[in-house]
Amino acid sequence: MKSEIVNFIKRTIDKYDYKGAVIGISGGIDSAVVAKLCVEALGKDKVFGVLLPERDSSSSTVDDSKLVCDYLGISYIKKSISPILRAMGVYSLQPPALFIPERIKKNYVKNKWKSLSKEDTFLEDLQNKGNEEFLKGIAYYRAKHRVRMCCLYMEAEKRNYAVIGTTNKTEYVTGFYVKWGDDSVDIEPIMHLYKTQVFQLARELKIPEKIINKPPTPDLIPGVTDEFALGMTYKEIDRILRKIEYRQDLKGEDSKKVERVKKILRVAEKRNIRMVNFTPQG
Repeated sequence: MKSEIVNFIKRTIDKYDYKGAVIGISGGIDSAVVAKLCVEALGKDKVFGVLLPERDSSSSTVDDSKLVCDYLGISYIKKSISPILRAMGVYSLQPPALFIPERIKKNYVKNKWKSLSKEDTFLEDLQNKGNEEFLKGIAYYRAKHRVRMCCLYMEAEKRNYAVIGTTNKTEYVTGFYVKWGDDSVDIEPIMHLYKTQVFQLARELKIPEKIINKPPTPDLIPGVTDEFALGMTYKEIDRILRKIEYRQDLKGEDSKKVERVKKILRVAEKRNIRMVNFTPQG
């Protein structure tokens, strides 16, 4: 698995005449794994990390991101995107929380996430549905992804580096990414791997245990982890996804979770269409 991805990265960088790779280092397992693969493919001197925290980032985000960069021996910069988001009016979409303890913020956000939808918050998010308050929340977190991507491309283009994506297969097939945000990259090295496979690869690559063991999170809204948003663990969802992919018997699975995963797949498939173009008739 590892050698094939490493060769893919090296071959693609050479084919398109890039000089190296830029990666947004989030302190999470996906970016750590991709950064390590890039170091093995290109050498640490040709891999550049970009840390882009903002007002709502977890207090551990920057420390974990620096841990990854120092472990890999790559150069990096840290740039807060809070001023850009504030100038865009993003933070005005949600009430200020500057002096509120993180524990209270997390509980508030979790309760609000659950209360904003009568049926399924994650599915409504995928379909851009919900009331006015819910839609403001969607705009609030998606803007952060898109600003980060602009920053990554600025750093990459100054160096003629490729922007390397960190989206895995579980995220892609379930629509758990932001269109024109974290999906807008030059190379996607791990999109063929389910999240549980990324964890396996992380151990093979000897990624620091602190990064492997932390709960995966988009780090956009306090308290919302990946598994909280998805409504099930990665082990559960990956097991169901693989059985669906390989047409295996689903009788041993929770029927409600199977139906929910199937509905997510149907909705996400439509969402994965990037753009609808006008086609003249006749």
